[in-house]
Amino acid sequence: MAAKNRVERTGTKSAGATNQYSKALWEQWYRTILRIRRFEEKTLMMYSQQKIRGFLHVYIGQEAIAAGLITAIRSEDALITGYRQHGIALSRGLSAKACMAELFGKADGCVKGKGGSMHFFSKEHRFFGGNGIVGAQIPIGTGIAFAEKYQQSGNLCVTMFGDGAARQGALYESFNMAMTWKLPVIYIVENNGYAMGTSVARTSNVQELHSIGKAFDMPSEAVDGMHPIPVHEALLRASEYVRSGKGPYFLEIRTYRYRGHSVSDPANYRTKEELAHYKTLDPLEVVEADLLRNKLLNAAEVAAIQQEVQAEMEEAVTFAEASPFPSAEALFEDNYTQADYPFIAE
Repeated sequence: MAAKNRVERTGTKSAGATNQYSKALWEQWYRTILRIRRFEEKTLMMYSQQKIRGFLHVYIGQEAIAAGLITAIRSEDALITGYRQHGIALSRGLSAKACMAELFGKADGCVKGKGGSMHFFSKEHRFFGGNGIVGAQIPIGTGIAFAEKYQQSGNLCVTMFGDGAARQGALYESFNMAMTWKLPVIYIVENNGYAMGTSVARTSNVQELHSIGKAFDMPSEAVDGMHPIPVHEALLRASEYVRSGKGPYFLEIRTYRYRGHSVSDPANYRTKEELAHYKTLDPLEVVEADLLRNKLLNAAEVAAIQQEVQAEMEEAVTFAEASPFPSAEALFEDNYTQADYPFIAE
């Protein structure tokens, strides 16, 4: 295995908790995971056809995090993450059409075709990206949490980053500030074990990444990220703690990506046996099996959801292809300007 601290699952952990949650919640988890999986598969196809260009970091394998997260926080809460963010954006409420059009670089994209794969954004959905610089979102999320506290909104900010960003100095500055000022922020490291392509074991003396928070007396825990139930439950605990005014909370959510770091990465740094093992924990297959085994949905209902989601993704591609490219004049729109800026002379 890539890291000795991985959460291992047999697929039975969720069975005992099945009756604790409603059919509607289970269906939401399944639909969220399926929508992300089918969207990302479609993006890979479009990339192979050169309809999507540049970088592309897909969320395949990590979908249970998005599913469990969204059902545990409020729509008013802020959310910010890194560049592997299509799935988080979709779960947050951005439409597949707007997301696909953005990947195509089209004017009807969620940021008008100017952001591409790494820079989704939606003020309406309280989704603050999509940030292309490794770890850049950590201090930004901390600042958003400061604003929420200052405004006494009662909201929190979920600040997500990958295991590679856990080595950025900005994380330590942010953790210190958040604890000193007791800011309403939940930090989440999505630990898929490899950063860009080098294992945590080779790049960090600290492999239990959640223990970093304990150096700041921040409540911290490791979470199984291959099923939405442990993610949902951990986020409920964390959000309750943060909303009580006690300050930040840190979750290391252990997951696995089935594709490379980006579309151009063949992922030769891991073994076929490791990949095969983690595919037995595939959140899409496990949750679907849970639904059927526990008779929360029948096979016909599952098939209907699958058909609906597939149609949604086909419509997203059609929408993106039909959308126009931004005009040349759009380059000068949505920019901050200062009329009396003294250092530019005409």
